[in-house]
Amino acid sequence: MNQELIKELGSLLEKEKKALTEELGTFAHPDKNVKGEWDANYENLGDGWDENSQEVTEYATRLPMEHSLETKLQDINDALEKIKNNSFGICEKCGEVINEERLRVNPSARNCTNHS
Repeated sequence: MNQELIKELGSLLEKEKKALTEELGTFAHPDKNVKGEWDANYENLGDGWDENSQEVTEYATRLPMEHSLETKLQDINDALEKIKNNSFGICEKCGEVINEERLRVNPSARNCTNHS
């Protein structure tokens, strides 16, 4: 694979990683016990019924967002690791090179279009 393309996509992945980390940081914090995991913040708004109801609702809204962003961040970290060990752009299912078009759309793609 073209080294300039890998460098370009690596730069895009780093920018996306930074943006995702910042977004996650607005409502979650890194899990101290599990590397790469995040935990949605649970805010204590008070002891009343209304406050407790709002706390649960906000937390329930944050959990799926946290999971989605965390998964995307893990995919980006995996792609950056593949760049380091020279296995970037290789389909995890068949071992063929993932085409440039697909990688430009999704630089963290794990599989070619035949196995996505």
